[in-house]
Amino acid sequence: MNILYIIAMQAEAQPFIEHYGVEEVKDFFAPLPCKLYQTTIQGTNGETSTLNVVLNGRQHGSDLVGCEAASVATLAAIQKLHPDIVVNSGTCGGFQSKGADIAKVYIGNACMFHDRRVPGDDEWGTQALGNYPVWEGAKALAEHLHLPMGKVTTGSSLDMQPCDLQIIQENGGELKDMEGAAVAFVCSLLDTPILFVKSVTDLCDSGAETFEEFSRNLAKASQALKETNIKVIDHLTNAL
Repeated sequence: MNILYIIAMQAEAQPFIEHYGVEEVKDFFAPLPCKLYQTTIQGTNGETSTLNVVLNGRQHGSDLVGCEAASVATLAAIQKLHPDIVVNSGTCGGFQSKGADIAKVYIGNACMFHDRRVPGDDEWGTQALGNYPVWEGAKALAEHLHLPMGKVTTGSSLDMQPCDLQIIQENGGELKDMEGAAVAFVCSLLDTPILFVKSVTDLCDSGAETFEEFSRNLAKASQALKETNIKVIDHLTNAL
C-alpha cells in the first residue's frame, strides 16, 4: 500500500516522523516549498508499504497553513507519488457542547467549507460548501480503534466569525480546521480516497482566546495524533 499523509505544520508531524525514523527527501517538490519524508513499513502480514509524509512547507519563517498551501501540497503529492489513500492528519478546534476535549482524536466522517459564502442558485451553494465524502473504510476504522467520528469543516482563518458558526451549526459541523476541505477538494478531482485524523487543540465554545489555547495545547494534541496514527497505519498496512 502507498500511504500519503498531508500535514500542515512541522510541530503536528514531528512526533510521528520521529517515531518512524522517516527521512526527508530533499528538494523532491522543488521549486515548491512542500517537504517530503518517506520510508517503508513492513506489515505483520508480510507486505511492504510506503509511508509518505508531506508537509506544506515554510515561508517567511513560519509554517504554511490554510487552504491554498494544503491544495498545492496535495496536488503536487498525488501527481508525483500516486498514493492509494490520502490521510489528512492535524489539529482542529472542537465544541464542548458536542463532547470535544483537548487532545481528543476523531476520525472525520465528512468534510465541507464553512466560510465560502457564495450567493446564487443551489449549484453555486453546493460548490461553495463542498460536502466531500471520506474513504469508505473510515467508519470501520473508527469502530476498530474506538474513536469518535465528526464532520470536519474548513475555513481560511484560525478564529471563527458568527456567520461561520451559523454555517457550521446548520450543517452539523463538529471539528473546525484550516486545511481539510481543501485537501478533500483535490482528492475528489483526482479520484483519491481521503481519511481525516484530527486532534483537538482548542474549544470553540469555551470562551478562551483561540490562538492562545491552540498554542498551549499544540504539543499535547500532536502527541495524541502520533499515538493514533501508529494505530491507523497498522490498520491500513495489515487489515486491507
